[in-house]
This record gives sequence, structure tokens and C-alpha cells, in this order.
Amino acid sequence: MHEHLTRIIAIRHGETAWNVDTRIQGQLDIPLNERGRWQARRLAGAVADEGFAAVYSSDLARAVETAQAVAQGSGREIVTDRGLRERHFGEFEGFTWREIEARWPAESERWRKRDLDFAPAGGETLRQFYERSVAAASRLAAAHPGETIAFVAHGGVMDCLYRAASRIDLQAPRSWQLGNASINRLLFTPEGFMLVGWSDSAHLDVESLDESADRVGSAA
Repeated sequence: MHEHLTRIIAIRHGETAWNVDTRIQGQLDIPLNERGRWQARRLAGAVADEGFAAVYSSDLARAVETAQAVAQGSGREIVTDRGLRERHFGEFEGFTWREIEARWPAESERWRKRDLDFAPAGGETLRQFYERSVAAASRLAAAHPGETIAFVAHGGVMDCLYRAASRIDLQAPRSWQLGNASINRLLFTPEGFMLVGWSDSAHLDVESLDESADRVGSAA
């Protein structure tokens, strides 16, 4: 059985300024902020001993920068895949949740109600996004039976993987965390994904002594 399992660590990218502002990034290429880069460094230490056979990433900068930290300890090159991109939010991209509600009230309501067939103008429906991201993750995982791999992607992709692994309907309200740079563990078999552990953020709870010492030294 074990030789057919792919072990997956799935990770949402580190924090960006737009995460803080509740501004929809979608497929716009927003970099990590200072805290996001710190999160990526902490994450790298937490997964350094996982023995990744491959590190896959969305090709958007916030995911790639996080994946570079993850890959550093494994000696692996990052392989980017557009299938791991965040949902395309079309005309919603660049606006905050509040601005979207004020500007497009009817569309905002369909979005909030998780209407599977609603797409912001120029964007993807929830159904299209789920099928695209889960298919990409399945394709990549299927290439690594018996190995451990990493996916670095986005909050929406993490949500889709959680639902796929837990057999939860796409329209069900979310009750699980999608934290920046948290560690999520899945298994993949030819039958699909299985959930092992979710939203482990212990590595982000406290700062290391070394980093604290660096800051003291630089302030002197």
C-alpha cells in the first residue's frame, strides 16, 4: 500500500500586503511582505527534514518566493505549474471585499453564497477553479507514488484540496483555517486525496533565539 501513496505537504504562500488589506489578489502578481518573508524562513526550518522528491509551486511570485524557502533545504529545483494558481477573480481583482460589495452588490451576493456557476467578469466560476486546481494537484501527485512532495499555492487552492480530501461539498460553509505559511498534510492514492493533518502553524508561534539575537545586534 505505501508504495502507492504520495505524501503531500500543501502550503499557502506567506503573507502579502494585500492579504492584510483583504484585497483580492487572484492572479495578480503580488509579492510577499516583510512578515511573509519571515514566515517563509520559519516554514523552511519546519520542513527541512521532510525529504521532498519535488517542490511544486504556482507560478505567481508570492508562491514562488515561499517555495524557494521550502526548496532550499531539499536541494530541489522548484517546478512551477499554472494549474496551482489562485482562482481568477476577473474584475474583482485589486478590490477589497467591502469595495466589491459596494460596487457589484448582486455579483457580490452570488460570490458570498458560493454560487458554483458564478464568475466575476473575465474570471473563473468556483466549479471551474475547483476542477482545474484539483486536477493539477492530482496530476502532479500521481507522478510520485511512494514519495513526499510539496505544493506551494494559494488559499483558494488549499480550500479545494481540503474539500477534495474530506469529501465536503463545494457549497458548504468553510470551518477550517487557511493560514499563510501553515503546513497541511495530505495523502494521494489513485482513489484521490485523503486528509492527514491541517493548518499546523506551530513554527510561526514564536520567533527563534537566533533571529531575536540578530535584531538586538542590529539595533545596537
